[in-house]
Amino acid sequence: MSDRRPLTAAVIGAGAGGTLSIDALLASDDFTLVAVADMSEAALERVRAKDSAIATYTSAEEMFAASPAEVVCVSTYAPTHLPLTRAALGIPGLKGLLVEKPLGDTTSAGTEILALIKEAGLPVVVPHGLMAQAAALEIVQRVRAGDIGPLRVVEIECTNWDIINAGIHWLQFFVALTGGEQVEFVLAATDSSTRTFRDGMQVETDAITMARTTSAVRVLMHTGDHVAMSRNDTVALFRIIGDDGFIEFGAYEGYYTLVTPDHRRVRVDVEQFAVSGHQRHLEHLAAQIADGTRDYSIPDSSLQALEIVEAAYESARVHGAVVLPIDGAQPDRPQDWNPGAPYAGVGGGRNGREL
Repeated sequence: MSDRRPLTAAVIGAGAGGTLSIDALLASDDFTLVAVADMSEAALERVRAKDSAIATYTSAEEMFAASPAEVVCVSTYAPTHLPLTRAALGIPGLKGLLVEKPLGDTTSAGTEILALIKEAGLPVVVPHGLMAQAAALEIVQRVRAGDIGPLRVVEIECTNWDIINAGIHWLQFFVALTGGEQVEFVLAATDSSTRTFRDGMQVETDAITMARTTSAVRVLMHTGDHVAMSRNDTVALFRIIGDDGFIEFGAYEGYYTLVTPDHRRVRVDVEQFAVSGHQRHLEHLAAQIADGTRDYSIPDSSLQALEIVEAAYESARVHGAVVLPIDGAQPDRPQDWNPGAPYAGVGGGRNGREL
């Protein structure tokens, strides 16, 4: 509940992510949803069924011209985020944006999106669900406070999803757990035998992604269409391991399990927030607009996660480690070296016994 004048808002894209923003905007006293754009007439009909006062358009350009709003939610698929953000920044009186994850289809696009928004001096939110979920936020606080000792490994199991569409949420959570520590390299392997696509992207059938930070904290993430899970009551399971204990957490659950020398295996229940994750993110945006503050911590960590995602797919393509930053120098990769094959004694190389 807010006594501020509601901000006018518009949403580009009425799919899964856009619908979450639409519902959040309709539920919040901080906003008046004035317009939605989508290429699908069926999607727009669903919007009109929610509130007939919402103007609907089949193109963002038409909506920007006819219904300029103070807040714009970019909720289309990733390759369109950069041109749509660029266009939205031209709206007179624009005060803030929501850009869905992933920020862009590449790290370069995501970097440009954040740079343009920051250059305009505007606030932006990227609605990562775990960053608006009470148990997940409490876990981040515990880990950063040292409750399980120095963080060493974050293990993630995730079924029915992939590196880019869900894994980016899990990797952003890893970045938050480390306090935004720089990732040194990413090494990943993927299988594409089933030619799976999801949310407009070609994705893996099965994959393992490993990344390591500068202080040697590792994330190990197993994603795929049918991952054999340790627990079958969650689509994603985290084991957050430190020197003095670990935390087990199922994504979006209202509890977690804490194991330390003082807690053999304790279930910690956390009171959940009263509103949806998208509403929390959007109301945080409204608060920044009202008081003039700027909080880019989640957008910046989202960009870090996007770079890990891009590096994972690149690693799988080149069959080698990808060093970050991803646009920096990369290792030479000999095409005539087959790990696991007998060494013929020719062709150069280095003796591993002498390292």
